[in-house]
Amino acid sequence: MPPSAELPGFLHSVAPILDRWGYLALAAVMVVESFGVPAPGQTIMVAASIYSSTGRMNIYVVALVSFVTAVVGDNIGYWIGLRGGRKAVHRWGKYIFITPERLEKAEKFFARRGNRIIVVARFIDGLRQLNGVIAGITKMPWKTFTLYNAIGAALWVGWWTTVSYFLGANLGTIFEHVHKYKWPAIAVIVLAVGTYVTLHVRHIRRRRARAAASAPVEENPA
Repeated sequence: MPPSAELPGFLHSVAPILDRWGYLALAAVMVVESFGVPAPGQTIMVAASIYSSTGRMNIYVVALVSFVTAVVGDNIGYWIGLRGGRKAVHRWGKYIFITPERLEKAEKFFARRGNRIIVVARFIDGLRQLNGVIAGITKMPWKTFTLYNAIGAALWVGWWTTVSYFLGANLGTIFEHVHKYKWPAIAVIVLAVGTYVTLHVRHIRRRRARAAASAPVEENPA
């Protein structure tokens, strides 16, 4: 494969293995990241998508490989959590950088958000690597996990491959500008989510109050 001159600076770390091994490197990194190893899965997927925009790789193959290996990797993590349990993860997790602290923090977040966190976990560093392991430890039904996992992988892969393909080498410049406004953007997102949750809770409470008020009152027998 030709040199990686078109890659933005923050992607140079994965350029050598992607230049040499191509789709195989993409598949391998994506799999190991998805079952707990903090490998640069998202980074190499973005790099491969940028390569596709210059004709070096095929964007459809990049997306397919990324999706399949992400789902497979998470299922390996699910098996590790289900069969090994928390004790095994604590004992052997250090070899793939799953510390008890990381696992506990991710598990608490997982428990608060329920099954749907599997979908959004793809977009959150740390949870992306541990969601399969945690789902297995908590004994989430495999079919449920697979469904949410596939949806999350499709959204995650679709977003990053599409954005990276169309923006190409300009992605680095855009990231530099976005980084300047990162915290204001996070504040706006948090405010929007908080507002939505508050309004949603109020709506549920009002609906329950109306239901309770309209419920028939049972008369005590004489």
